[in-house]
Amino acid sequence: MDYSNFILFQIYPYVALAVFAIGCWARFDFGAYTWRTGSSQLLSNKWMRLGSNWFHLGVLAILGGHLVGLLTPHRLYEYVITVPQKQLLAMSAGGLFGIVCFVGITILLLRRLFNARIRATGGGRDLLVLVLLYAQLVLGLSSIGISAQHLDGSEMLILSDWAQRVVTFRAINLADIGSVHWIFKAHIVLGLTLVLITPFTRLVHIWSIPLSYLTRPYQVVRKRQAPVNYAER
Repeated sequence: MDYSNFILFQIYPYVALAVFAIGCWARFDFGAYTWRTGSSQLLSNKWMRLGSNWFHLGVLAILGGHLVGLLTPHRLYEYVITVPQKQLLAMSAGGLFGIVCFVGITILLLRRLFNARIRATGGGRDLLVLVLLYAQLVLGLSSIGISAQHLDGSEMLILSDWAQRVVTFRAINLADIGSVHWIFKAHIVLGLTLVLITPFTRLVHIWSIPLSYLTRPYQVVRKRQAPVNYAER
């Protein structure tokens, strides 16, 4: 068991991060024109805006919460908020934005599966990404019920310690990470897998932060008119 934990939680994170970094660089350098979201809105606008907005709102909040919650050392917040309070905050905020994200990705997945035009023009990787994200979200929401069974925040501290050891290139505590619930482990492994496949899918667009959209001019769209036959006049 320690051997599998060592592979999954000590080695696999660095493999995923290395493939992510090198793969994103290579794709941007050699395949810049493939660096896009591949939006299907032109094919079908029905439910697109609602699904996309809810999904992106939820996933951005969840990612931000994970980064802050996992990578902030305990000593930096222990004078402001206790560990049990932090866990309740994470459960509440994660549950709220998780539901928002769940509604959004359900709409997007249903469009991908049952809209004939989108299904015909989409690729297998697009569907794979949505299915993996859906599974990851289900695991994350399921972990709230597990966390509710022990509100002392002990497992949250173990997971935070694991993440901080990974980003600081330190050895992880195999006994601690081996003791957490399997749902947390599956959530971590699937999250790392999503990081691993990012360079080969449309997920690369997370780096294309569209700040220029805030100041861009409106796009001028003119209706196409039939040519005028001056000879008839």
